[in-house]
Amino acid sequence: MSDSRALLLVLCLAFAGCQTTSVKSHGKPEDVAALKQVVELFRTSLVNKDKATYMSLFFSDKPQDIGWQFVSEDARLEHIRETKPDAIKARHIPSNNFISLIDGAVATKEPREETFSNVSIDTDGEIASVSFDYTFLANGNKTNWGKEMWQLVRTEEGWKIFSVVYTIRDQWSAGEG
Repeated sequence: MSDSRALLLVLCLAFAGCQTTSVKSHGKPEDVAALKQVVELFRTSLVNKDKATYMSLFFSDKPQDIGWQFVSEDARLEHIRETKPDAIKARHIPSNNFISLIDGAVATKEPREETFSNVSIDTDGEIASVSFDYTFLANGNKTNWGKEMWQLVRTEEGWKIFSVVYTIRDQWSAGEG
């Protein structure tokens, strides 16, 4: 096999491998690995109802210090407006925060899980953005899904989540996620 054919084969195989991974990333490999670990710890702390680990992932333990905002998909919002005419796409609800998510998971005996796909990580080693498609499961049933985006900062204690924004799609939404 000629050198050019061998190089072409190697490039094709490398490209094919890139297409099968669910993580796209920009940044130093050690930072990307650490950020993937934050995502995995977030996921497993919900599954394991491990509030201490979950809380350690955030920049602060105070809800007012962490951005946490959802946006309802239009068809879902139309359905909500049938019973709550004043509903809006992105209402700030102080009780909807990162602590209420873990407290809800811990309080129920039923399993809770958030799964992630199409993860994208971008970092310069000091700040990072992580985005992905998510599905939230309650007792094994898909309750809602959408896109989620995190902003993180690297502190002396490691990477910490500073803000989270996400869409909510559910049974009333147009199309299935």
